[in-house]
Amino acid sequence: MPAIEINHERCKGCERCVDACPQGILALGRQLNSRGYYYATVLKPHRCIGCRICAINCPDLAIEVLAEGTTYEYFAY
Repeated sequence: MPAIEINHERCKGCERCVDACPQGILALGRQLNSRGYYYATVLKPHRCIGCRICAINCPDLAIEVLAEGTTYEYFAY
């Protein structure tokens, strides 16, 4: 089963991942990170299909999608 990991400190709450998710499993949380932004959270992890669209749309590289123990990186900076 795929899993989404969000680095809350990198997230600036732009909601691009929320809008991009075809399953609607992401939402903007109610907690603030140390930079003062509300960050994205995973609401329904069991519905994740591992499409990685959320990670591709994240401008801050704050999202990792783990599928069957493999980490996929799209941007190697």
